[in-house]
Amino acid sequence: MRYWWVNQNQTYRHEIRGGYLWSPKRKKGNQRNPFYESMREVAPGDIVFSFCDTRIAAIGIAQTYCYESPKPLEFGSAGLNWHAIGWKVDVRFQELENRMRPKDHMDSLAHYLPERYSPLMPNGNGLQSVYLTEVPTTFAEVIFRLIGPEASVARDVTGSSPVIDPHRPDAEVTLIQWEKHVEQQIQQEPQLDVTEKQSLILARRGQGVFRANVREIEHSCRITKVERPEHLIASHCKPWRDSTNEERLDGENGLLLTPTIDHLFDKGFIAFEGNGKLLISPVAHPASLGRMGIPVNEEIHVGAFTQRQRVFLEYHRDNVFRSAHRSPRR
Repeated sequence: MRYWWVNQNQTYRHEIRGGYLWSPKRKKGNQRNPFYESMREVAPGDIVFSFCDTRIAAIGIAQTYCYESPKPLEFGSAGLNWHAIGWKVDVRFQELENRMRPKDHMDSLAHYLPERYSPLMPNGNGLQSVYLTEVPTTFAEVIFRLIGPEASVARDVTGSSPVIDPHRPDAEVTLIQWEKHVEQQIQQEPQLDVTEKQSLILARRGQGVFRANVREIEHSCRITKVERPEHLIASHCKPWRDSTNEERLDGENGLLLTPTIDHLFDKGFIAFEGNGKLLISPVAHPASLGRMGIPVNEEIHVGAFTQRQRVFLEYHRDNVFRSAHRSPRR
């Protein structure tokens, strides 16, 4: 369980009422932003402090991991330069009556500010460049104390399962709807014949031409070493929804994985470096990984990949893997 600080001056009203955090994937110039990358490490049950207009205005409990999602329409003109697809995390927020102003309490807070990616300057002013950043437990404890009894609700559920709103569409449903929209676009492409359209749509489920192309390159699950084709799923490295039509059928954009390994790879709990090193997300549950066949206490190499496979695996690490691409705190 981790603590996060989010600056929501532009989007506070929309995100609080809508029950989510949303950020672009990259900043202008397609460069990484450590505060957007932080979205990829939020896990259900994490606590989020919402900072708006110089005060902590709400406390939230993360309901989901981050997932790809279009920019919310309600943002309107906010973030005109933001890309259309970004990261989203569902959060159950509670607005506060006691909207504590950190600047008034820097004698208590300054000592606990993180050395890197701090949300506040030493004088207590907020940093406009920060969207989402992790704060230490010691810092969070002081925040809880300064807010007072209202904060106890969030504090009491720390470590317990988040309460999921049964009426909220989950991330999986959102992505399925997105992919069905892409399917409809494929069906309407006049330059494709019926066979090509069918091949592209079957590729979404790891079937047909795509599966045959993957099997020409991959012959077993890289982790479990299972070879029987009936037990293997052809999984895209660069997700089907993000790929071009050519990439959707490209055998080097796929791996053969057993179902549990496919789940971990598809959801970003594991990834691979080009040299074959297995990467494990910091939000993955170690005990569950062990039961699913992932040795969590040893370094695993699954064999090197082709040059084109490495390109697709890099995309997976950049856009699917649940781990921020930034230097660790010192």
